[in-house]
Amino acid sequence: MITIIKRKFLPNKLKVTSWDVLAPFFKQLLDREINNIEELENWLKDRSELEAFVSEDLAWRYVKMTCDTTNKDLEQAYLFFVTEIEPQISPLSDQLNKKLVACKFINELNHDKYFIYLRGIKKEIEIFREENVPLMAEIATESQKYGSIVGSMSVEIDGKELTLQQAANFLKNPDRSIRENAFVKINEVRSKYNAELDELFDKLIALRHQVAVNAGFDNFRDYMFAALGRFDYSTDDCFAFHNAIQTEVLPLVKAFNEKRKAELGHDLKPWDMEVDTKNREALEPFTSGKDLIDRTVKCFRKVDDYFAWCIETMDNMERLDLESRKGKAPGGYNYPMSETSVPFIFMNAASSTRDVETMLHEGGHAVHSFLSKDLELAAFKNCPSEVAELASMSMELISYDGQDEFYTNKEDFNRAKEEHLEGIIKILPWIATIDKFQHWIYTNPKHTADERKTYWVQLSKEFGTGMVNWDGYEDIQAYSWQKQLHLYEVPFYYIEYGMAQLGALAVWKNYITDKPTALAQYKAALSLGYTKTIGDIYKTAGIEFNFTAPYIKQLMEFVKDELANCN
Repeated sequence: MITIIKRKFLPNKLKVTSWDVLAPFFKQLLDREINNIEELENWLKDRSELEAFVSEDLAWRYVKMTCDTTNKDLEQAYLFFVTEIEPQISPLSDQLNKKLVACKFINELNHDKYFIYLRGIKKEIEIFREENVPLMAEIATESQKYGSIVGSMSVEIDGKELTLQQAANFLKNPDRSIRENAFVKINEVRSKYNAELDELFDKLIALRHQVAVNAGFDNFRDYMFAALGRFDYSTDDCFAFHNAIQTEVLPLVKAFNEKRKAELGHDLKPWDMEVDTKNREALEPFTSGKDLIDRTVKCFRKVDDYFAWCIETMDNMERLDLESRKGKAPGGYNYPMSETSVPFIFMNAASSTRDVETMLHEGGHAVHSFLSKDLELAAFKNCPSEVAELASMSMELISYDGQDEFYTNKEDFNRAKEEHLEGIIKILPWIATIDKFQHWIYTNPKHTADERKTYWVQLSKEFGTGMVNWDGYEDIQAYSWQKQLHLYEVPFYYIEYGMAQLGALAVWKNYITDKPTALAQYKAALSLGYTKTIGDIYKTAGIEFNFTAPYIKQLMEFVKDELANCN
């Protein structure tokens, strides 16, 4: 069992009740003399301990708030941190960064060990501006409103009040009228909030643009590439990814839709895209949150005992909140805990195959946290999303070896696997759409809500197959971008899913060929945390960091062959 590491710099019972509690420790670090390389490394470790403590304190405030968006005390505890604590920390972190870079012993640090960390520190110094501190606090306050708004949405179906996640299960019902009714009810609720979510997004765009301008950038897109530490690829690479998705992936999606249309025997409406075309009831791979945990542990054990131990440890430490309920924020996440190294998994399970995919995905993130827990500095564990999502998406695929724990007969397993693999293909155009949408949004910050809606419709056609009939529901399609939480809460964090998905397919391809080697490479890559470049981490995993058209074509051919095996 993992417990809290005994602190060396901070008191063991420290609790953040005000800024005055934390201020002395930042002052100690700023005032401390550094007389040799050993003292510099001890200074880095003490700073890391402070950062890990602060990070986990914030993490718990966010977790508790999202678990119950109706509790105003929990919301205020989170807002207190982002409005009262973080604004105090930001300028001091900048001073600590400058103290480090100015230290005459910095060049004595091991280059291989600290290269990634130091290049990130230098970039933080480059983009930090004091005037952005209150803006960042305001952005954090505003962006959390999205979860509160969406978390409050519910619909009534068959006399029962359901969350939108629970109601979405009706979109898999073989009865077309039931699917249509659920689709209409879900979107009637969403439409009531279109204007409010538009207004919130407009405010966020304006705030983010101001942050970018203050930092000397022309737009928020360019600022975020720096802030996210995208050292290993450029905006042009993103555009190349968009184009490759159009040429190599869209034809496959169109083929799926043509097959769906032929098997259903009618034109495709938006509520026809989730139902099983053979008129089978939706699979129910588990019955409750506890059942989901138990089956996940058994599934992981069939792949690797260590993976199962990670989930058992989290369960024993009460770091799993899985079932959907009213008042819970939307979505799912694995939140790393920097100090205890035992993360928290949050999701909205409603007994669907998609929930299994989400649990295995977040479980991959959790395993990543455990594998990198012994790295010396907290910053070494802060992986870029291109690496973090490689861990989670690979786990979805290599865990096929244990998914008979969810699907007890071969037919159900093959059906779930086919749905999953098709979903991987189908999500890539959506990822490209969301990413291209953000490039336009933030390089055209003065656009209106109507112009944004028009551009989204244009992109939907550009990355669509033209086979889904939205007649009568055009406005729902025009606002479908509002379902994407990332746009509100974590801007520009989305293309990483596409890049990592390609990497995950390559990991799985290797796993099929040589399981022991692929598994060892996967674990070795995750154990690196963020101490190497993205390319080097992917290489350690036995794959390429590559999203060119020829590479994507090769992977799509592999998935097509695996889909054929399902049948």
